[in-house]
Amino acid sequence: MDIINEVKIFVEAECKKPSSKYGYEPFPFHLVPMVNYAKTLARELKADEEIVVLAAWLHDIGSIIHGRDNHHVTGATIAGEKLKKLGYPNEKIEQVKKCILNHRGSGKSKRNTIEEQIIADADTLSNFDNIPGIFKAAFIYENKDQGQAKDAVREKLERKWQGLHFESSKKLIKERYKAVQLLFNNHQA
Repeated sequence: MDIINEVKIFVEAECKKPSSKYGYEPFPFHLVPMVNYAKTLARELKADEEIVVLAAWLHDIGSIIHGRDNHHVTGATIAGEKLKKLGYPNEKIEQVKKCILNHRGSGKSKRNTIEEQIIADADTLSNFDNIPGIFKAAFIYENKDQGQAKDAVREKLERKWQGLHFESSKKLIKERYKAVQLLFNNHQA
């Protein structure tokens, strides 16, 4: 079995556990789309596809196992341990860990490699595929009312769009971004 498939199986199993902080939903609604975006960008931008795909599968493992607080740090640790157990080369483990450490948009991370930038962009792009999940987080985890949630989701998606590194990324979701702008445009009576 190849390492990417082993990592995918590991992440899916963690999502299925009763102890998973967000249940199984992150797997089909966030991780699968993110991996697809990451692969597309890695191929188009001539990045190391294996590093990118492994980091995409593992980027939120800290959140799945321990919760959102410092999930980039806990995730990098978990990813390093898992990849080491699978016999993955140390220098490549470090590249995957850097992608995970620097994927968060809310952190002021310095993304030094194209692989790190791709992971951050793919994470952002998957948000445009999972707007119901962003609302769920606003309602359930952030305890916002409808107006607050609408404003928070609109602002988050706008920040994410503005933070994309590549024109290739914007091209992938340009129509969704336009649709979001239409949906969230306030119509005053």
